Amino acid sequence: MMSEAGPGPGPSRLPTLTPLEIPSQSDVVSRPRANSKSKPRSVVDPVLRNALRYTISAREYETLHKYVLSRSRLLRKRMPSVNTVEKYMDGGSTRRSSITDRDTSRGNGKGKGKEKATNNKGDTYNARAIRDALRVFVATGLGMRAYETVMARLKAQKEATGPKKKQPFYKSSGLRLSLSLSTILLLYRLLFRFLSRLRAHLLDPSAAPFRHRNPRTARTLTSPYAPAVGASLAGLALGIYPSQQLRVTVAIMVMFRALEFGWNLFEDQGMIWGWKIRAGGKGMVKRERPWWWGSWMLQPFAFGQLLHAAVFDRESSPVGFIDFIWKSSTTYLHSAPNNLPAGVKWPNAWDVADNLAQMAKLNWPPFISPALFPDQPTLPPSLTTLAPLTAQAHPLLASLSCAALHPSDPSCLRTYLTFWVRSFPRMGRFFLLFYSVLMLPRYKLLYNSPLNLLNRLLSRVLRVSTFATGAISTAWASICFFQAWFPRTFLPTQRFFLGGFLAGLWAWVERKEGRSVFLYSARTSVDSLWKVGVKRRWWRAMKGGDIWVFVLALAITGAVYERDARAIREARVRKGVSWVRGTEFRDWGMEEDEEDGPETGGKEE
Repeated sequence: MMSEAGPGPGPSRLPTLTPLEIPSQSDVVSRPRANSKSKPRSVVDPVLRNALRYTISAREYETLHKYVLSRSRLLRKRMPSVNTVEKYMDGGSTRRSSITDRDTSRGNGKGKGKEKATNNKGDTYNARAIRDALRVFVATGLGMRAYETVMARLKAQKEATGPKKKQPFYKSSGLRLSLSLSTILLLYRLLFRFLSRLRAHLLDPSAAPFRHRNPRTARTLTSPYAPAVGASLAGLALGIYPSQQLRVTVAIMVMFRALEFGWNLFEDQGMIWGWKIRAGGKGMVKRERPWWWGSWMLQPFAFGQLLHAAVFDRESSPVGFIDFIWKSSTTYLHSAPNNLPAGVKWPNAWDVADNLAQMAKLNWPPFISPALFPDQPTLPPSLTTLAPLTAQAHPLLASLSCAALHPSDPSCLRTYLTFWVRSFPRMGRFFLLFYSVLMLPRYKLLYNSPLNLLNRLLSRVLRVSTFATGAISTAWASICFFQAWFPRTFLPTQRFFLGGFLAGLWAWVERKEGRSVFLYSARTSVDSLWKVGVKRRWWRAMKGGDIWVFVLALAITGAVYERDARAIREARVRKGVSWVRGTEFRDWGMEEDEEDGPETGGKEE
């Protein structure tokens, strides 16, 4: 043991301190007394600091103090200054608020602003995530509360309902929707940050042994799309909201947008239309999209499916969308006359649709006029609901469907023209009011160039009115047309799909600016088609399937944004994706292109 101690001046083993390691008197911390006042301060300061962090950021408080608080003497004296708030939020912490630049260079060289987020003092990544999630929770909660209040008032005015059972607060749909959306945002940010950091660490040279031992796992986790795809699992929090139509609608809408972004990406990379040789034989260029291609091509299929579902599968059709068509079809769907006897039930629009489905199943029976044959049964037993209509039908009508749709006029063509004369002005007034309200935010354009704005408004109204009137009239007139030209047994039930297909061709009129309408009808048709397939057992419904559709849509959107942000055409959507990731509401992809543009141009020259 003595040999291991080595040579030394003496046998003492006490540790000695060098002069630099001796603490000074000012650094010595005395033990606090029992009645010391520093203990409450150490408890209050973290609470106040966290409350400020999760409520407002230093930059937001600076803006609030500049424009609101500093302009009032009372508030200026009572409220803390901007420097005080920054010190509270800083708290002496040196933790990083976001992914560091070192991790950025290792991880994503072309990351869309993931690591460019500002690194405010005391404003950590987790604090921003929790703060934004709380704001989403409060905003959606207040919005749902206001919506439910307005709808309850409107329903109370229309119909007097009995006392409803009060639902517990924790089971209310508004609370669960707010909790679902805020949880999705919080989980998405945390997962995205964790996977981005993990990918950066795995790409570090020190992690080479792990990559060699687990090549598949390493390729998966170091993929540039891994953070976006992994963070999409936050969409499972959509299941917090009850399984209702709103959840299905949100899932379908997000999936449609994701597929649109994917289509734009494939189209930009020449994977849809291919490439062609440049003029002169130097290089390749992408083929242009055909001039006739567009979202208007969805309308024939969507209208065909919706018309068929409205006739044969009422419970699987969008009631609100179909009711709008019923109300706009007064030429073919007649209201009860004033002199209707008290004991007679007049068929409504849905009754007429149900009887048209029965006619199709009976191979479109001919019409026998009760005026010519009063003593004979003129209607099949399953179609007796139409008796009030067919009793006053014109004797020259040969088809039972024509007797139900236009009983007083034996000419199908004249009825079609009458529909145009009556419905087109009404449609024009409706859409004029609708688009005028939508143009209110453009009041500056109205002041600067009123004629241009009015010209655009009137042309849009005329096109949309023509599209709506033509589509609805063609859907009804196709029933009479097929009756006149097709044999009774030729496609008896599929005629409604063909009629809707022909009606959807009117979308050509509004093909340039009707994209939002076309996508809405396509989403509605997909929802209806899925319900029809489940009803007829074409496929089985999966429990929580809409949630997985939502997760897949988030994954596709994140991957497309990672690949090429320009595939998302709308700047506000790109900013929204960046905000969801926790990298501020900024268009990072376009900013990178602007920064790299001059350098790239110089290299090409």
